[in-house]
Amino acid sequence: MSKKILITGGAGFIGSHVVRLFLNKYPEYQIVNLDKLTYAGNLENLKDVEKSPNYSFVKGDIVDASFINKLFAEQRFDGIIHLAAESHVDRSITNPLAFVETNVIGTLNLLNAAKEQWKGNMDGKLFYHISTDEVYGSLGEEGFFLETTAYDPRSPYSASKASSDHFVRAYHHTYGLPTVVSNCSNNYGPNQFPEKLIPLCIHNIKNGKPLPIYGDGKYTRDWLWVKDHAAAIELIYHKGLIGETYNIGGHNEWKNIDLVHLLCDQTDKALGRPQGTSRALITFVKDRPGHDKRYAIDATKIKKELGFEPSITFEQGLSETIDWYLINTDWLDNITSGAYAEYYAQQYKNR
Repeated sequence: MSKKILITGGAGFIGSHVVRLFLNKYPEYQIVNLDKLTYAGNLENLKDVEKSPNYSFVKGDIVDASFINKLFAEQRFDGIIHLAAESHVDRSITNPLAFVETNVIGTLNLLNAAKEQWKGNMDGKLFYHISTDEVYGSLGEEGFFLETTAYDPRSPYSASKASSDHFVRAYHHTYGLPTVVSNCSNNYGPNQFPEKLIPLCIHNIKNGKPLPIYGDGKYTRDWLWVKDHAAAIELIYHKGLIGETYNIGGHNEWKNIDLVHLLCDQTDKALGRPQGTSRALITFVKDRPGHDKRYAIDATKIKKELGFEPSITFEQGLSETIDWYLINTDWLDNITSGAYAEYYAQQYKNR
């Protein structure tokens, strides 16, 4: 059955993979990609599908309520997959208000527009909000985040995402808006902006630059292949239960320093360099404020109820990721010039 689905943040890292999956798997759907095209949004991410007959792009800001209301009135969406967000913890420490505006106010604008448009007939409609495991806070050496884990955000970024999650659930309980929420672990893969650990390290290894590692490097994260995350999003959109929350994880915990060691060795191999060359670039820098020690997701619910499991091992996914960045050097060089170079220098100058 034909549907018109709005995907916010569809030019970004995760969003572009979701847009591509929906376009290719559901040619009968009309997919509208709404993106502000900030530093992390790049239409180059969708060059291979931009001419698809069931695809359209709209440039706009979810913080602009009048624009959002007009867009909804014109397009009459059946569903929203909401990925647009400010997502980098370091940037949230520098400028928390920007995260409140996009992640909280922007989400509220979308919720209000959906509530108004679907008023009186919510059958077949869905507001799907994508969130993060960081809303749960920090774990010790043991234990996992469950869908029922109490929220305990520790950074302005995670606090803003926690707030938006609460508003989505409030609109479901107060207004009957059909919603679903998912909280995912750290994503990696092609098209990720190199402020994040893995593409940052690949870029620096390629160029012989230091690999900045916060603190003692023993912070632990669960890593999820971005294409697996997109597959989980598609599954939740079509089969998830209204009002429910699903944790999406990779069953794949790594301490940062161990991950970077593996990344160095695999990248050295891909570049034909002697093993150990890139490990010499590792540089420990001053820790960031409020750094959470460990995140780990229990993804039993999505496996048991929807049948989702990661499709590839971390070593396979990392190898594919490295190959993509080394092949797509123009993409990487273009987005690491100019403003990002200035931000990078500022971010690490005193650490």
